[in-house]
Amino acid sequence: MKQDVRILLLGEPKVGKTSLIMSLVGEEFPEEVPLRAEEITIPADVTPEKVPTHIVDYSETEQSDEVLKNEIIKANVVCVVYDVTNEDTIDKIKTKWIPLVNGDAEKGNKVPIILVGNKSDLRCGSSMETILPIMNQFSEIETCVECSAKNLKNISELFYYAQKAVLHPTAPLYDPEDKQLKPLCVRALSRIFYISDQDNDRILSDAELNCFQKSCFGNPLAPQALEDVKTVVWKNTSDGVQDNGLTLNGFLFLNTLFIQRGRHETTWTILRKFGYDDNLELTDDFLYPEIQVPVGCTTELNPLGYQFLQRLFNKYDEDKDSALSPAELKNLFCVCPYMPWGAEVYLAVPTTDEGYISNHGYRCQWTLSAYFDIHRCLEHLGYLGYPILTEQDSQTAAVTVTQDKEVDLEQHQTQRSVFLCKVIGPQGTGKTAFLQAFVGCSVENKGNPSSAFSPYAINTIQVSNQEKYLILNEVDVEVEFLKASDASCDVACLMYDASDPHSFDYCASIYKQHYMESNIPCVLVASKVDLPEVKQFHGMTPAEFCYKHQLPPPLPFSCLFLDSTSKTIYSRLAWAAVYPHLNGSDMSNTSYWLRVALGSTVVAVLGFAIYRAVARLK
Repeated sequence: MKQDVRILLLGEPKVGKTSLIMSLVGEEFPEEVPLRAEEITIPADVTPEKVPTHIVDYSETEQSDEVLKNEIIKANVVCVVYDVTNEDTIDKIKTKWIPLVNGDAEKGNKVPIILVGNKSDLRCGSSMETILPIMNQFSEIETCVECSAKNLKNISELFYYAQKAVLHPTAPLYDPEDKQLKPLCVRALSRIFYISDQDNDRILSDAELNCFQKSCFGNPLAPQALEDVKTVVWKNTSDGVQDNGLTLNGFLFLNTLFIQRGRHETTWTILRKFGYDDNLELTDDFLYPEIQVPVGCTTELNPLGYQFLQRLFNKYDEDKDSALSPAELKNLFCVCPYMPWGAEVYLAVPTTDEGYISNHGYRCQWTLSAYFDIHRCLEHLGYLGYPILTEQDSQTAAVTVTQDKEVDLEQHQTQRSVFLCKVIGPQGTGKTAFLQAFVGCSVENKGNPSSAFSPYAINTIQVSNQEKYLILNEVDVEVEFLKASDASCDVACLMYDASDPHSFDYCASIYKQHYMESNIPCVLVASKVDLPEVKQFHGMTPAEFCYKHQLPPPLPFSCLFLDSTSKTIYSRLAWAAVYPHLNGSDMSNTSYWLRVALGSTVVAVLGFAIYRAVARLK
């Protein structure tokens, strides 16, 4: 909504433009009237809409055509004043003043006009019979007010309507020629309807209507008023009321009726409550509320955020199978101008056997979004109506900014729930398979008809009886090109191919370059252990390297054996991320992990031996 209003009064000489302004300000008819009144500013606290209002007079004898053009450009609304007793001043409305104001303007960009019939005290009847054809001819005319500067009749109303034409404009909402809502208005009101339809039955029930009414106007409707509204819609539409509730068409009709009856401020109140500006676009303040994330801190969804998202999931999970099919997911995001989640989401989170996003996977994806791109996450929550449905000031109420990681390290504890693991290794090591195994699927059977690829995988791990989110981020770069930003994380997973003699050398170099002097814990993983193991071309074996640098021995991984061994690796990564202060401690503190790793190795080796034996028999 505009921060101030500039009203320009135009009209033929002697119609009473200056008298109207002076009568408004002095609250009495002036005995002496100057040729032109100086610009007047009415403070916000004395105007109905609580917006500062500037009233500008025009005098043909005192001001040039150039000054007039500049004033028209600056004006938010123009009041064309005519004398109700002088037909010539009425004719000049359409032959002179409206062409002068909007002659070159395109449809939809015209300055709103209020027709003002002054000197009504000198005429018994009304001039409206003559004015109506002009109003029908020019769609930019908002209304006509007959008034009298002499007896102060309708003076306040005149300037109220002028304010209203600026602050609650008709032009963006309604096409008077077609007598219907404009497409952008239909789009905005449709989004509002879908957000307000909290059970997704395509009908606004009495409870939903009252919730909507209270959200927009502060109070629910009385039961009889609610019935009256539905009766009006039922009488005027064929499909506006269904099962004693309001359909989308009924909701759109109701707003059309408000506008046609001059109550477009009602529709604007609704639109602005749901975040729209004068161009019927969601404002940046609504979509992108300010949030400060200091260096070293991260962003997570908090219980309020997860509760809202769970309500949303339940609303759109129509078959109640605890998963969202592509159609259900599309419906969930129908209030967004674009589909926020692409095909890559099916590779990043746990899915069902049918390839649908599970309830758990849905929470994981939102967690991933909040962690990596909080501004985009807040935008999507805004589209989905978070601040309205939760009665919060903004979407930031759904988010927690965590404590600095350095402080966590000093205190040997953390309140964070989301941790990042960089999976680093040469190309062809099996990093993608490692990520896919984390979300419960192999690369081969993951339903991915497109060429979608996700460098991320996210799932939950139990750490000290608490559920933690672990994000795996595949990093695929050569040693000399690995930037510090690529290495930064909560835990590093250095992966090498046990069947490639050159593979471990890469991991050793990465460790020395980025992690040896850091507080970031590291876990080494030997991939493709189902293939024959070869000697690594490095100065020492991987086990010796780990012992020297006080790291747990390499953990074996094969995408052919997605059993408890693999789960141990992910658990190890999560524990290392949650308790980084154990990194670099003496061997007694890590003996537990050595036992876990060695035990896993024994299990894996036995499994691979059986696998090879079976393979030879085939």
